[in-house]
Amino acid sequence: MRALVQRVTEARVTVDGKVTGEIGSGLLVLVCAMQGDGEAQSQWLARKLVNLRIFRDEQDRMNRSLLDIGGNALVVSQFTLAAETKGNRPGFSTAAAPDEGKRLYEHFSAEVASHGVTVANGVFGADMKVSLVNDGPVTIWLDSER
Repeated sequence: MRALVQRVTEARVTVDGKVTGEIGSGLLVLVCAMQGDGEAQSQWLARKLVNLRIFRDEQDRMNRSLLDIGGNALVVSQFTLAAETKGNRPGFSTAAAPDEGKRLYEHFSAEVASHGVTVANGVFGADMKVSLVNDGPVTIWLDSER
């Protein structure tokens, strides 16, 4: 699984003008299940995410995790993270099939929540509008295959 993680002071996702998920301080997580991914990759990614030390400590160093600060996560499905960009038109054939992608997206959200993190979500497969205030800015790429 792949995730693009952004440290935020706030983030929200809307579908058809209605807020479906919103957080204050924490992480906006754009996530994509890839072909061949399963629950093991979802669990690894969730564990990595909640323990990733990218929040400031008392010395203003990135040394605290989402768990340490009691932050929240806004998890948004984003199959375009599977983009193959060899040409000028991206291809997405390496993304998991939609039914499996949705299952793993939901599994990932549940895994993050199982660590005690409050999770808000987008709507799988919907045309979503995501707004955020990136803190830092800090943006990190995670991939269970790397």
